[in-house]
Amino acid sequence: MTSDCDIAESGGRGAARQFPARDFGFDDLDLSWLRAKRGEKWRGCGPGALPASLADMDYPVAPAVREALDAAVRRGDLGYPAWSTWTGANPLAGPFADRMDARHGWRPRPEWVRNVSDLLQALQVLLRLATRPGDAVAVQTPSYPPFLKTIEMMDRRVVACPFERDGGAWSFDAERLERDVRESECRVLLLVNPHNPTGRVLTRAELESLAGIAVRHDLLVIADEIMSDLCHAPHRHIPMASLGVEIAERTITVNSATKAFNFAGLRCAVMHLAPEMVREAFDSYPPDYFGPVNVLGVEATKAAWSEGDAWLAALTDHLRANRDLVAATLAEHAPAIGYDPPESAYLAWLDCRELGLAAEPAQHFREKARVELIPGRAFGAEGRGFTRLNFATSRTVLTEMLHRMADSLTPVR
Repeated sequence: MTSDCDIAESGGRGAARQFPARDFGFDDLDLSWLRAKRGEKWRGCGPGALPASLADMDYPVAPAVREALDAAVRRGDLGYPAWSTWTGANPLAGPFADRMDARHGWRPRPEWVRNVSDLLQALQVLLRLATRPGDAVAVQTPSYPPFLKTIEMMDRRVVACPFERDGGAWSFDAERLERDVRESECRVLLLVNPHNPTGRVLTRAELESLAGIAVRHDLLVIADEIMSDLCHAPHRHIPMASLGVEIAERTITVNSATKAFNFAGLRCAVMHLAPEMVREAFDSYPPDYFGPVNVLGVEATKAAWSEGDAWLAALTDHLRANRDLVAATLAEHAPAIGYDPPESAYLAWLDCRELGLAAEPAQHFREKARVELIPGRAFGAEGRGFTRLNFATSRTVLTEMLHRMADSLTPVR
């Protein structure tokens, strides 16, 4: 097996200099710099292991974001902000509306925007405000593990809307979903688009079928669109609330710059509360009851949305090339692993059911390849036999990960 020193000194099995990324340093990642990170992704992996687990990217902060944060610190501007939830001012309402309009052709109502720390908190708050224990929530599965855990801990029921592999792509059965929604007396549709972990970007026709189900069965729609800035061409994100008045008035759109621009630790997200009942329920609590967003999170978000598009374009080019590198490497060295290249973001949903492993796939790759992945079973019953790999790193590190995994599948002679 290759050591960290081998990667750092030889460039691993795929030299970064052969794969430029528009001068933003996406391939110039030093392993000692990565291992010095204090976040869970790199601190949580074992000695010599390479983490491809949590959905954090390995790259330096976008220049526009870094400059905005540096400027705030240089000003000593970390006191009480000029905006305040007590006065009703929202520093992200206008920037969010402008971003959605410019990027996706949808103009939200700024006065309907409310702030939360992240999308998980948003789901928890919304389930508390709009549902009761025992209510059913339709969820696209496999699903982000903390979403499933939240629904379980809040004593709500999951109605699964499974994605299934069909001819090299992921799709879902809308007729089955409608039947299940009707029979379970479902109250909420949790829509994750682009989807985690499959990477699907839903088409207009798919979204319209879901919108029809929501309207016919009077569902509240919680639309997690946090990956919307990371779609790979030719796929384009379509906001659920942009499909027409009937679906817009029942849709809560949740979004954040933290995923595309990689600053989840700054804890800053927005909700567009179109349903009046939910908006009034949220506003009935004291202004800081659910916790205000922090000053640096606001500064980073505004800079990302207004000045970060050049960096974002280069990032998506790099991620798309990494996505294709995963496909090429697995096809050559581990063809038994099923892989449908994601249409958005940087998460590879790997089908390991044909490998015949004695252990769960993530456990196998942790123990035999020293690569940390997310177990598929954490994403629900549909995730058994799968594992999720985060390829948002340098070509060198990614190539080493993939070769370690492939080598771990080679029978010992």
